[in-house]
Amino acid sequence: MTLAVGKAIPYTDSSNGRVESDGFKIHRELLTTETSDAPQFIDITSRVNDVIRTSGITDGQVLVYSTHTTCSVIINENEPLLLKDMAHYLERQAPKAMYYGHNDFAIRTVSVRPNECPNGHAHCQHLVLGTSETAPVINSELLLGEFQRIFLVELDEPKAREFLVQVSGL
Repeated sequence: MTLAVGKAIPYTDSSNGRVESDGFKIHRELLTTETSDAPQFIDITSRVNDVIRTSGITDGQVLVYSTHTTCSVIINENEPLLLKDMAHYLERQAPKAMYYGHNDFAIRTVSVRPNECPNGHAHCQHLVLGTSETAPVINSELLLGEFQRIFLVELDEPKAREFLVQVSGL
């Protein structure tokens, strides 16, 4: 089954079998931001809320997805000392100064771009954080805990970044 933006499709409610819905929708927006440092934790919660409001979806879920392998999406607390702690944690997990075969342009032969920066550490840090987060949407509101915020996390170097916000539901 192919889903089209805003097209009504049937869905299955596991509690009582098949239910026809004429209101199921998917709304998506590809957003951009400029980063200025690494690691950098950019709070994108208000931008996600804007997409939810635009979608017209009252109940469902929102997916926030990074289209990059050196930029992650996480949910955590926006407290300055904690953000510094998380940056230090990432550096301990994959130190920038460590040897990475990915950075050895004398031997690497796959996916090499002209003037590429050595960023093996950023790819390894991405392993720890991941690519996306999903959260509930209830009564047209993003459901987050008291201190939870959604962050785009730059792990590489300052540049333009894209992230997808996809809202699905009724």
